[in-house]
Amino acid sequence: MAANLIPEATDPALEERISRLLVGAVDMHCHSGPSVMARDIDHIEAMQEAAAAGFRAVLIKDHYYSATPITEMLNKAYGHLNVTLLSGVPLNNATGGFNKHAVDHGIALGAKIVWLPTFSAKNHIESPNGVRAGFPHTIRKMIPLEPLTPLDANGQVKDEVKEILDIVAEHDVILAGGHLHISEILPVFEEAKKRGVKRLLVNHPSLIVNASLDHIRELVAMGSYIEHSICTFIRVPRRKRDPYPPEHLDELIRAGTVERTILASDLGQRGADHPVQGFRNVIRMCIGLGYSDEDIHRMVSRNPSELLGLNEAQAAAASAG
Repeated sequence: MAANLIPEATDPALEERISRLLVGAVDMHCHSGPSVMARDIDHIEAMQEAAAAGFRAVLIKDHYYSATPITEMLNKAYGHLNVTLLSGVPLNNATGGFNKHAVDHGIALGAKIVWLPTFSAKNHIESPNGVRAGFPHTIRKMIPLEPLTPLDANGQVKDEVKEILDIVAEHDVILAGGHLHISEILPVFEEAKKRGVKRLLVNHPSLIVNASLDHIRELVAMGSYIEHSICTFIRVPRRKRDPYPPEHLDELIRAGTVERTILASDLGQRGADHPVQGFRNVIRMCIGLGYSDEDIHRMVSRNPSELLGLNEAQAAAASAG
């Protein structure tokens, strides 16, 4: 479907339909602050806006620290909002790179996801769409990044990465591909599966990761969920590059299947839409592309809930209570 056929935000009935689809949504990629990067909203504001729209959960992602202790505090202080904040452990230079202790400690605090290197990934640093292309950066100049790769000189998964995979498997949390290249993600995920990791996630496969549609099919066959960043499909004022066309999102969803696709905001940066508005825009886009309400609900709510184990946690809490 041509981009100009995507519905405009002028139909009250359509906007009400979108509002209904937001109820129960889960954002697995929220970039709120505080952060060393420029942010438009803080964690509390992100929580409040998500709650007002009826979201079930928001997962805070920062490239430089684990927000898990903060989310634990905010869930207690703002429990009346009925939206759960979550976070995870980013394996970048600031947390020691492939640091098993950071992973172990983060999970003990409640982290639900471990991101393989993002900003510190060798692939991100060298990618024409990464650092060199003016990718969002820190507010002030910081110590130069030290490039990280999970593979040794022979293309084998490093021992320190294997130790982390074992911890991820033991605690049944999510392993995310971060900003690694697809040629790195595939062998790491294969090793992860051998070691018992059950929850696999690939972030924005068409941005920096450089995954093809065939790669996406291969990843889904391995049991991975595929997360697409809403921010890459909507116009962001501060960015020079044009957003991907709606047809590309359609291709990606079809390659990964509705059953394994997750739509997440990747928003909160200064000069960009807030996450909830990003969700509204991408839902409108999906409606224009012909996806049913059931399909959209699956991609914004059911799939991320299943990957995060939210239903399992809810059942366990009810049983304990």
